Amino acid sequence: MELDLPLIWGLLIATAVMLYVLLDGMDLGIGILTGFAKSDDERNLMTATIEPVWDGNETWLILGGGGLFAAFPLAYAILMPAFYLPVLLMLAALIFRGVAFEFRHKAVRRPTKLFWNGAFFYGSLAAALSQGLILGGFIQGVTVEGRSFAGGPFDWLTPFSLLVAVSVAIGYVLLGACWLVLKTEGEVQRRARNRGKMALAGVAVGFAAVSLATLSIDPRVTERWGFSMAELEFGKILPLSPIPLVGLVLTALVWRDLSGKVSAPDWRPYVLSAGIFLSGYLGLAVSLFPNIVPFEVDIWQAAARDNALMLMFVGAAIMLPVILIYTGYVYSLFWGKVEPDEAYHD
Repeated sequence: MELDLPLIWGLLIATAVMLYVLLDGMDLGIGILTGFAKSDDERNLMTATIEPVWDGNETWLILGGGGLFAAFPLAYAILMPAFYLPVLLMLAALIFRGVAFEFRHKAVRRPTKLFWNGAFFYGSLAAALSQGLILGGFIQGVTVEGRSFAGGPFDWLTPFSLLVAVSVAIGYVLLGACWLVLKTEGEVQRRARNRGKMALAGVAVGFAAVSLATLSIDPRVTERWGFSMAELEFGKILPLSPIPLVGLVLTALVWRDLSGKVSAPDWRPYVLSAGIFLSGYLGLAVSLFPNIVPFEVDIWQAAARDNALMLMFVGAAIMLPVILIYTGYVYSLFWGKVEPDEAYHD
């Protein structure tokens, strides 16, 4: 049986992007939450929960971007010019945030410490918003003529992309708050629960608004979900209805766990919040598949030659398990609650 290599690589890249969202999205969410910390001690405790893993989480962004460049060069050639500005903003924010993460521990004078704490907060916020702008611009599609991007430098900046950007940033705050519930205790954990509930309310509203707006992006999306001006096609709606229903159920469960109304293990809010993201990601896949440049180019049209895809697949089959095992080992090594006096910097 011949392997469908473009489909396999599409799934690999989609998986890498989802892992990046769940892992580094949590990092960015904590970075945003540090801007609302009550004290330097609370801020240091927040960052201590991610110090062993934050830079490794960005591995998945490299895999996603590098995989797109190597496996789908046509899509890369179209999408990069379309999103040059938000991509540059994201990279600059990630770099500035990474520098701030290290330098804030070395700062002695109060003005310098305030500067680097602010840089960490604003870098995290800018990275989250820029990723949302890229996602929103991607969903709404880009202008393509022939095999090239033919739009303007600010086509990505629309009310829809701004809505997606805000929703993504709030979603990252939810992941960050749930991670703090998992890794901290006492007053910090209590505040994390409260902030997580506020973020969850924003996620529910934002994701619902984005989902409804996505249905109006292109008639093919509306038709795929079984909606049309003439009638509702229940033969399409019913098989896909579990996706949003699961998201709603998970939202209710996260709210219950964060409220403390039931005795729930501290890991459960984060896992359930990840499930909310996965349900939204699956809904997005249903809306756009098999397009890799909505709504112009599919994965087979954009794919590299089969021999190149196979060569890269062999390398990925060797390295991906290694990365996954190492990532799992690091997380298991630093599992458990972080104490206020713990830090991984000298």
